[in-house]
Amino acid sequence: MIAPYPATLDLLERLIAFPTVSADSNLDLIAFAERHLAAAGFQTHRLADPSGKKAGLMARLGGEGPGGVMLSAHSDVVPVEGQNWTRPPFNMTREGSRLCGRGTTDMKGFLASILSLAARAAQTPPERPLMLAISYDEEIGCVGIRQMLPGILALGWQPELCIVGEPTQMHPATGHKGKAAFVAMCRGTAGHSSLAPRFVNALHLAGDFIVALRRLQDEYAASAIRDGGYDLPYSTVHIGKMQGGTALNIVPDHARIEFELRHLPGDTLEVFLSRLHEVAEQIAKPFRAQDPAAGLEIALTNTYPGLEIATDHPAVRRVAQWCGTDQTIKVAYGTEAGFFATAGIPTVVCGPGSMEAQGHKADEYLDISQLGACDQMMDKIFAYLT
Repeated sequence: MIAPYPATLDLLERLIAFPTVSADSNLDLIAFAERHLAAAGFQTHRLADPSGKKAGLMARLGGEGPGGVMLSAHSDVVPVEGQNWTRPPFNMTREGSRLCGRGTTDMKGFLASILSLAARAAQTPPERPLMLAISYDEEIGCVGIRQMLPGILALGWQPELCIVGEPTQMHPATGHKGKAAFVAMCRGTAGHSSLAPRFVNALHLAGDFIVALRRLQDEYAASAIRDGGYDLPYSTVHIGKMQGGTALNIVPDHARIEFELRHLPGDTLEVFLSRLHEVAEQIAKPFRAQDPAAGLEIALTNTYPGLEIATDHPAVRRVAQWCGTDQTIKVAYGTEAGFFATAGIPTVVCGPGSMEAQGHKADEYLDISQLGACDQMMDKIFAYLT
């Protein structure tokens, strides 16, 4: 077993104790990281969110020119409410080879490892720059990094590559799908249920729209646009939530559907939007003939870009050397990596833990050997920079 540095374990314990659920502030954790990095000689730049209740942090140590490596982690975690935790979620509990606590895998283990590296780097500042990016609100759709990006670009840093440390079991991940989130608002007309056929039932529009979304999913599943690197090699449409109506004896005049698209690069968002509006018009037209007030409107509420980097890209080969395997993977979940890639920074996802096995679950844990392997990768990165 590869053991992590004691300092990394201490830092992870401190980080887990900050209950940085996305709905709450992360400022205490950011202040802690800021002090830690300043003490190690890093230049730090805090990037506040519009509310002032959250912030991201950028930090840099070493050479002033272009090049170097950026390491990226998000500070927020998913909620614990409604989950059957048998251990205190915001205290790190060590049981055998497992480090238990909310965020151990997603992704405070990686954050602890980069902060531990920062302290070691202070003893011999690298010739080429080491850059750190700590974000907020990743868990609610990569919102924070989108808000931070103008400030990041304004710094003018030009790393040769970026590693986003989401859990990949320390394999270099070269891709994930892009995501778009939507809300469909269905409008009907209220009336007494004893005369229901005289009114437009908004849930009927919603039901027809859900059937149409399932047909779009069938089209993607049968499409020639595929990528065998993913567990599901095609783009996917998912309906996550529907609300509507007020009482059984009232014809519903409203319904709301929340749904998403996770798409391969070949399935563009623009084409999907065109199909959505076409389908929505086909569904709404007969209902409007009954009552002009009826309608179906679709709003795009959030997007983040996918990631696609060639397996033979120099950045991928270098990360493979550092993490000790050239077996690349693609991941089902989204990350902030696409934002760095669209900014012109070659980006790879690589970090300790397994999202499928441990992420977002009750009694979340990180195997200590994974954290040790991450520390080992950090040492190789530092050796490269010096």
